Amino acid sequence: MEFFKEILDFGIVEFADIILVAILLYYAYKLLKGTVAINIFLGIILIYLVWRITAFIEMDLLSSIIGGFMSVGIIALIVVFQPEIRKFLLMIGSTNFAKKGSVLDRVNFLRGGQDINKNTTNIKSIISACTNMSISKTGAIIVIERNNNLNFLEDTGDEMNIKVTQPIIESIFFKNSPLHDGAIIVSNNFIKATRVVLPITNEKMIPNKYGLRHRAAVSITEKTDALAIVVSEETGKISYIKNGEFKNFKDSEDLVGLIKKDLY
Repeated sequence: MEFFKEILDFGIVEFADIILVAILLYYAYKLLKGTVAINIFLGIILIYLVWRITAFIEMDLLSSIIGGFMSVGIIALIVVFQPEIRKFLLMIGSTNFAKKGSVLDRVNFLRGGQDINKNTTNIKSIISACTNMSISKTGAIIVIERNNNLNFLEDTGDEMNIKVTQPIIESIFFKNSPLHDGAIIVSNNFIKATRVVLPITNEKMIPNKYGLRHRAAVSITEKTDALAIVVSEETGKISYIKNGEFKNFKDSEDLVGLIKKDLY
């Protein structure tokens, strides 16, 4: 009878509570998916469930031990998940609430994960340009914006509004071009900035064979959800970086499909 009484007392506040927790867990999983931190995240959830179960069945000693760990461990979690927490706060802060429909677009999992305003960036043109620059060993770094707004980087370079095409990208990174130094930021098939200076981190161990372009690409994809493509000036090799990790691909067609999957 007590159980049915609790069900009958279930109201709109309890429903909103469940929805908000679901949203929080969804975005936490979305940020950590594909990273090593996802295993830590799942481990924390498992420990929390064990803690609640032991408290429910009145296993006082075990419950108090796990409870003590949970209360003190929050400080350690902040240290461990510092990059992910930063990215989460940046994602919230960069949401454009003034834009019509932006709030509903952010909560896109309510529509089964389908986003009405899909990114329209022409990935084939970008990769074709990178392939040509790879042959000529022309160094380049291209940052593709996703959900996190990268406007805070525009002040470090030159603000632009140029439609993405293969010749445009190649001309920007041409060695004698005044715009070739630094990164370009691409958003919805438009180059929004050139000569951008990206933050570089030394926190992550990166092999010595990678230069400053690769380190900058790793750094910006760790701090935001952006994607980065780098063409090495020394070897001509094309690298694709997501979430601070180098992603493997077979050829240019495979790379196009991989980026489209991550972007759309």
